Amino acid sequence: MLFLFIYLSLNSLLVWHDIRSGLLPDRFTCPLLWAGLCWHSFFHDAFLQYAVWGAIAGYFTFAAVYWGYRLLCGREGMGYGDVKYLSALGAWHGWENLPALIVIASLLACCVAGIRCICTHGWQSLKNPLPLGPFLAAAGLLTGYQTLVSF
Repeated sequence: MLFLFIYLSLNSLLVWHDIRSGLLPDRFTCPLLWAGLCWHSFFHDAFLQYAVWGAIAGYFTFAAVYWGYRLLCGREGMGYGDVKYLSALGAWHGWENLPALIVIASLLACCVAGIRCICTHGWQSLKNPLPLGPFLAAAGLLTGYQTLVSF
């Protein structure tokens, strides 16, 4: 129960902070990552290797997107906090759930961007940055719920 509280608290702080400032600080993402690895090592050790690979794969997947976009366009397309946040979610949910996390978060973000585009002044609203953290958190909750139901 303690680890569930840590997971929900840190995710809530990350969402709040990302909405307010557009940043996902290390002081929340790093403890989230380590709490996920600790939870698996203490209570679900058979899944620990998937959690470690999830953290690694989450980091390198979004780091490749971050650096690829930065090299091609000369500017950031996403913040580096999103890279660390996906790594932390990979530590909690394992590498097998990362594709679902990314797809769900992307679909939710596209829906919100589309609604913003329709409700405001057209394409001009798409020039404003859209924080990805809340959508990653929602995808993590949906994926976590799906995993709990399947046990």
